[in-house]
Amino acid sequence: MHCFSNIKAIRMKSLKTLNPYFWKHRGLLFWGFLFIILSNFFAIYKIQYIGQTVNVIEKSYSTLKLSSQVGLITNIQNNWTYFRIIFINSGILIVCSLLSGFFTFMMRQTIIVASRRIEYELKNKIYAHYQELSVTDYKKTTIGDLMNRLSEDVVAIRMYLGPGVMYLFNLVILLIITSVYMFMTDVQMTLWTLLPLPILSFVIYKVSDIINKKSKVMQKSQSGISTFVQDSFSGIRVVKFFSKERYIEKNYGIKVKDYQDKALDLARTEAYFFTIILFVVGLLNVVILYIGGQKYIAGETSVGTIADFFMYINMLIFPFSMLGWVTSLNQRAEASMQRVNEFMDMESEIVNTNTETYPIEGAIEFRNVSYTYPNTGIKAVDNLSFKIEPGKSLAIMGKTGSGKSTIAQLICRLIDPDEGEILVDGKNLKTHNLKLYRDQLGYTPQESYLFSDTIENNIGFAIDHPNHDLVVEMAKKADVHKNIEEFKEQYETMVGERGVMLSGGQKQRICIARAMIKQPNILIFDDCLSALDTETEENILQNIEKDLKTTTSIIITHRESSAKMADEILYLN
Repeated sequence: MHCFSNIKAIRMKSLKTLNPYFWKHRGLLFWGFLFIILSNFFAIYKIQYIGQTVNVIEKSYSTLKLSSQVGLITNIQNNWTYFRIIFINSGILIVCSLLSGFFTFMMRQTIIVASRRIEYELKNKIYAHYQELSVTDYKKTTIGDLMNRLSEDVVAIRMYLGPGVMYLFNLVILLIITSVYMFMTDVQMTLWTLLPLPILSFVIYKVSDIINKKSKVMQKSQSGISTFVQDSFSGIRVVKFFSKERYIEKNYGIKVKDYQDKALDLARTEAYFFTIILFVVGLLNVVILYIGGQKYIAGETSVGTIADFFMYINMLIFPFSMLGWVTSLNQRAEASMQRVNEFMDMESEIVNTNTETYPIEGAIEFRNVSYTYPNTGIKAVDNLSFKIEPGKSLAIMGKTGSGKSTIAQLICRLIDPDEGEILVDGKNLKTHNLKLYRDQLGYTPQESYLFSDTIENNIGFAIDHPNHDLVVEMAKKADVHKNIEEFKEQYETMVGERGVMLSGGQKQRICIARAMIKQPNILIFDDCLSALDTETEENILQNIEKDLKTTTSIIITHRESSAKMADEILYLN
């Protein structure tokens, strides 16, 4: 039993964070463990009747005439006691097999179902936590790595929750029940049979740590592949523009080869488990044959007892052969849980501490605000102060890298300043109800982003249950309605991944419509008009002129034409 305690100690380092899930689904797990006990009990209970039947056959063999089928039937009729024992034992074997199979089915219907439910809850929890992380946190990792943790790592954890727990507990129960019956049958043979198990435990203890380390290395390599594929597909236009398909394919092959080498290295290590276990099982059969044969010759045991021991060992072959696989599952799950916990333990620097409901007027003030990007050390904003009254507009101009987009992110509270404070309606932005505040924001980023959905759903994304007339109205304001009408499916046109089916200007105008549909109190255009021609820019500015007079608006631009309608202009060096 030493191996089980060691395996448990190793995996509990990270997997202990799953304990609340076990407790939540304790009902299903309790019944599952009960079904494991019942399944193994009936599977083991029937074995003694096999040995008893063998002994009856041995004792009755001298009286049976096996010369012909007729003689066999006649002898069976003449040996009613023999026939009755065979009949009863056969019935017991059939009933026990059916019960064991039924409880095995129920075992899977409880433990596996519980693991699937935990997987569902864990994925939702991880995804919800991803939504809470700040923009800065996302810059510290890659999309491929995030995807891998949410998919591959969670699947590895689920395998531990289901088959890993089920097979391990099944082996423990089977070993206990089998040992009891073996000791009841023959103490000496039992001791000799169980003697190799401590050796097996020691080997598993040594190899499990190696598997854990190699699992982490393999999973890290797999994340690298996911990241590479994500980048190459997202930048497929650039790849084709520069005719770098072969270069990308070569680099992909290198990464896949690296993953293959690591996976094969792990597979070879895992294969040692099966080889060692099967070798130990073979030794056990030899031990039973030798010790049992010696005792039978000495008249100290029966053929039925030897047959029982062979059956007991055969019952242990499959669970023990699965021990290496289960250990590997648990080690992979431990490595995956560590990777998941790295993100689950991250606390966003942007925290909402207010749940009150109140109106947002839109007065914005910067007081000696400074911000330095933590990943690059670049100071984007240095001791900046300005004020915008509600309903007024401010144009922010300046050279590339002067911090214009950083100001937009600060106003949206995607990031918090290192020094100074930002006031909204005279109240520190950090103390505002963040959800309520952002509901009053309309933001068009510098880099337009569309979801792989219809044009209508992309425009209406900013609000719940948008109606078609409102979507059309905002598309007209963004001067994109005519373009949409020319499409075959019009507003039901699928834009493709990241809006690949549309031109840059069309994507930008749809993003403007998406920001406008909220009818926000604070409107931010982050250099979103620069990708448009001057005529389209003029049309949009005229269409939203009335909105700009009633909304606190920030227009970030390097064009004087975009800034001409602002009440004030802030120029950054």
